[in-house]
Amino acid sequence: MLMQVNCSNCHAPLQLPPAANSICCVLCQAITLIAHPRSLPLPLPSSSHQQQPLPSPYNHAPPGPPPQAHGRKRAVICGVSYKNTQYELNGCINDANCMKFLLVNRFMFPESSIIMLTEEETDPYKRPTKRNIRMALRWLVQGCQPGDSLLFHYSGHGSQQKDDNGDEVDGYDETLCPLDFESQGMIVDDEINATIVRPLPCGVKLHAIIDACHSGTVLDLPYLCKMDRKGRYVWEDHRPRSGMWKGTNGGEVISFSGCADDQTSADTSALSKITSTGAMTYSFIQAIEYGQATTYGNMLNAMRSNIRHVDEGGFVTSLLTLLLTGGSLGGRSRQEPQLTATEPFDVYNRPFSL
Repeated sequence: MLMQVNCSNCHAPLQLPPAANSICCVLCQAITLIAHPRSLPLPLPSSSHQQQPLPSPYNHAPPGPPPQAHGRKRAVICGVSYKNTQYELNGCINDANCMKFLLVNRFMFPESSIIMLTEEETDPYKRPTKRNIRMALRWLVQGCQPGDSLLFHYSGHGSQQKDDNGDEVDGYDETLCPLDFESQGMIVDDEINATIVRPLPCGVKLHAIIDACHSGTVLDLPYLCKMDRKGRYVWEDHRPRSGMWKGTNGGEVISFSGCADDQTSADTSALSKITSTGAMTYSFIQAIEYGQATTYGNMLNAMRSNIRHVDEGGFVTSLLTLLLTGGSLGGRSRQEPQLTATEPFDVYNRPFSL
């Protein structure tokens, strides 16, 4: 049985191989020394004894101690194109690059605090595999403190699978499909909720922007903003009937997703007229650039309106969903972006901010 230890630098849990006397953290690359049970205790670290951590595989911080946690901004941006497979998407890497540009130039996220996971990366730690996405999500919330603003953006395939623990109103778990999902499996909404929602402490805000099929409740947040085409809304209670807790540890999570759980999202050139993008990501950025995102309600209305008015011919269905469900999506409605949250709020009075 493997022993679990904490990284001496970032305190991430690590699985220690048998008989190992040191271990390198995959998140921050710091070396943690392990004392043999029969040996004398290791001396407390000092400037002369402490080993300096190597550069992070994610390149999210320079070598040395991490920056002060209070009030910082950090983001994980994931674009999966499934290149050279039958599931290939054209717009996801464009989405990731555009989102990073928006965060750095409009919302002042430090470029060094953004992890990019795309197939364009040559670093194996920066490819959007299941393992790397899981590690990045843990990094996103690790050590967060009051005043921090966190963001998770995903553009890629999403799907559904049968709920096995009774926490879904519709009987299906929503999933994200990493690059290696065929061999490693999908990332289920229960795991996403447990990783980045439930641990979030008081005073920390997390936004998720999920551009994928079946993504309406992919963070398993307790409340869904049900809005009609006139902008009237009510908050639907999606808390599990079992009483299972899906909220935070005092923090706030707000998620924009590309469509409802029973809808598909588009990978299209009909919105930008120049190149392929995810319809949801493009409409999200466009609403901000056009000054339509003054409140969360105005943002949601603008995103839906931008997508609704695009030529019907620009939309495509999800090949992955067709293959996984073995059926036709012809009877399903066109995508409508969704808003979910850990607590209900007045969407027209709450200013939108990241």
